[in-house]
Amino acid sequence: MRESIDGASFAQAMIHAAASLNLQKQQINDLNVFPVPDGDTGTNMSLTLGTAAAELRKKQPRTVGEAAATNASALLRGARGNSGVILSLLFRGFAKAVKDKDTIDGRDLAIALDFGVAAAYKAVMKPAEGTILTVSRLTAARAADAARQTPNDPEAVLEAAIAEGQLALEHTTEMNPVLKKAGVVDAGGKGFLVILQGMLDELRGVAAPSEDEADKPAQEKADFSSLADEEITFTYDTVFIVRRTGGKPLDEYRAWLETMGDSLVIGEGDEEFKVHVHTDEPGLVLTKAAEFGTLELAKIENMRTQRDELAAGKQAQSTDDLEAVEAELEDMEHQSAAPEKKYGFVAVAAGEGLAKVFYDLGVDGVISGGQTMNPSTEDILKQIKKTPAEIVYVLPNNKNIIMAAQQCVDLVEDKKVIVLPAKTVPQGISAMIAVNPDGDEAENTAAMEEAMSLVTTMEVTYAARDSEFDGQAIHAGDYLLLVDNQLFGTEKDLHTALDKLAQASKERAGEFISIFYGEGVDPDQAEQALALFQTACPDAEITMLEGGQPVYHYLISVE
Repeated sequence: MRESIDGASFAQAMIHAAASLNLQKQQINDLNVFPVPDGDTGTNMSLTLGTAAAELRKKQPRTVGEAAATNASALLRGARGNSGVILSLLFRGFAKAVKDKDTIDGRDLAIALDFGVAAAYKAVMKPAEGTILTVSRLTAARAADAARQTPNDPEAVLEAAIAEGQLALEHTTEMNPVLKKAGVVDAGGKGFLVILQGMLDELRGVAAPSEDEADKPAQEKADFSSLADEEITFTYDTVFIVRRTGGKPLDEYRAWLETMGDSLVIGEGDEEFKVHVHTDEPGLVLTKAAEFGTLELAKIENMRTQRDELAAGKQAQSTDDLEAVEAELEDMEHQSAAPEKKYGFVAVAAGEGLAKVFYDLGVDGVISGGQTMNPSTEDILKQIKKTPAEIVYVLPNNKNIIMAAQQCVDLVEDKKVIVLPAKTVPQGISAMIAVNPDGDEAENTAAMEEAMSLVTTMEVTYAARDSEFDGQAIHAGDYLLLVDNQLFGTEKDLHTALDKLAQASKERAGEFISIFYGEGVDPDQAEQALALFQTACPDAEITMLEGGQPVYHYLISVE
């Protein structure tokens, strides 16, 4: 029985939890209610906690107070999506409870969990039951009961808390009508319990989930000083990671790589693969790799140059030296730009076309992201600091990014940050059109909020999986029609889907309609969509633009 948890143990517990969460992130994603392909609760929570795990590995804190503070700070800045923000709040409260402690016992652990719940509930404006908040609250309550029985056994307290949390998670289906209709438990609550279980497993000495071979170094770092020049047949030591798309087998690529160099090692996982090869053509090697997925990370070192420098008694340059450059750049990023004007604007959008629209409207910085990849609080914070204005308006343009943006308000000291709760890109665009550069703050804020309220947002995407909602069967591959983030209908045919939305625009007496077509839509298809809306709404002013957004074939703004 472990009677206490010290700083190193707590740090390792969080690192273990991050590994467990990463392993189960897709299962958690699959619990998202709507079958749209942007269900990313598991991904958001995993990326959020992964940020903390990386920081804990670097800091190696001695006390629980130090470890919890490091964890909370990293979670805050790395928070993605509502689930990531709530997770950061839970551990922010936890950190406050243990800030002065070298170690914690079962009683301290229970108190810290309760502090976390209080912090999360305080920050959420309208806490809903049947969510991660419910699961965390009932988990903390059971931990308190267990601590009264076994105050010196944190493992027993955590075990009891998890058992209660599992019961609470099962009940979320009944507590939340939306979950009940979909027949799933709450994704955020599931993720939270995975974290607690990972922590408990670490405390009990259970091995952390093994990383995919692709996540491990293909080989130890080469010792170039031991190589004679004649032994260096190929010049460039090349290592890279590719996130797989399409499931194309690597046999062809492996055979081709063998003709391009030597010292070839390929670590292959389900989602990604890692390559190590010595070659004279690293550019060709990377270009070929793009046929199998998306390049995530690459390292290229000139072995001949390094060998010559070592032979001359010099320190050979390496990609490791980039860490110093990276640190310098990070320091520059954290410096806040001096105000040059009264108002500045930061927006979140995915797609070059949408980004251009925002820039044309006067936005200072556009953060890439949205429906499929929520930016972190740190991403938003950096852009705010780069904006040379006294007052910076932030347009999240997605309901799942609003909380992450709001975390920035208290993190910026030399600028006033105002987060406008834009839930869609069209709302954000309408808000920018309403800006008066010479108006006062209150007038501008009111005008932008009013403009957002007058917009109806329509979206066309596809079902990523079979599902059922409101008694309606949804099949994978169906076109999904969303109006103001609510399911409007499904269709097998895209033309029929667009016609239905065009008729809905007519019913709403839309005067101004903007249609943004996505990355998978060619201009001819877009023109056909435009014709449908022109026929249905002959009196409306209709604009067609290339948005370039992923996943969503069309974003439509109706005013």
